[in-house]
Amino acid sequence: MEHLYPLLFEPNLHETVWGGKKLTTWKHLPEHAAPVGESWEVSAVPSSINIIANGDFKGMDLVSLINRYPTEILGEHVAKQYKGQMPLLVKFIDARDDLSIQVHPNDEMAQRVHGKFGKSEMWYIIDADPEASLYVGFKQEIDENEYKQRIADGTITDVLARHKVHAGDVFYLPAGRVHAICGGILLAEVQQSSDLTYRIYDYNRPGIDGKPRELHTDLAAKALDFHVEKDYRTHYSIQKECDCPVLSTPYFNVHIVDTSSPFHRNLIGNDSFVITMCLEGDCKIHIHKTGDEIELREGFSCMLPAVIADYDLIPMNGHTKVLETFIDKR
Repeated sequence: MEHLYPLLFEPNLHETVWGGKKLTTWKHLPEHAAPVGESWEVSAVPSSINIIANGDFKGMDLVSLINRYPTEILGEHVAKQYKGQMPLLVKFIDARDDLSIQVHPNDEMAQRVHGKFGKSEMWYIIDADPEASLYVGFKQEIDENEYKQRIADGTITDVLARHKVHAGDVFYLPAGRVHAICGGILLAEVQQSSDLTYRIYDYNRPGIDGKPRELHTDLAAKALDFHVEKDYRTHYSIQKECDCPVLSTPYFNVHIVDTSSPFHRNLIGNDSFVITMCLEGDCKIHIHKTGDEIELREGFSCMLPAVIADYDLIPMNGHTKVLETFIDKR
């Protein structure tokens, strides 16, 4: 077997009508003429697969490498459960303007209608303007008929739960939960590996090509969960110099590590790859098994193959905060 190491990736930016300039500025990348809304950090989605940027596999796409070493990279139980396919997609998102009101199908519907994974996801707010907010869930019970009427008359937002947000806020969005990021928010997103989105309402605005964007009213009606929750936020406790669990779902686990000194992480027992998103402060990742060491800059992400997921996070400038996601077989 060839030598496996922490994988860095070439920039994979997506231009959107609602995006801005924060991502290129944060990442110190050349500015785009069109607004950039998303940076797909680790993706095996066929329409936008990441290219490896470092080491012996530089220039190879992620899917090709996983096909070569599925159990070593994904983990034995992950490779078996997902038939050798990468099950997650992670992004950074810059919403200068409001995104469309949308919903995602669950695994059953997505497989039946599209032959793809469903899409449950989570948001971690990195930065937010003083009055920034987003929509998650319904604030009152409605049925499918009222839903369609409110789409037609443009009042759908009147029945959505709107949440003011600050850095560090987390929301879990299981498939079926209506949602929309609003303007003035920079966030990290972890989701199932799927590009399926049903657009419910888009404020009658044109897309980046100047044409009206397609709505998926009927498909969304079949995917929507109209149940009202008392609280849509994810509540968690975070401490310095600590591995802080944030979220545990059937599809992924999310932890935060915020440290000012070298911090040992041994996740071998999970038998899963680990994706590390650097939210604050550049760091080094040092692999215990091989001695490999890479630099992970703020605003970038790496993927650690399952067989080497025993490592140290080492702040380079006094402090680092990373978001880690993996699949816990336990």
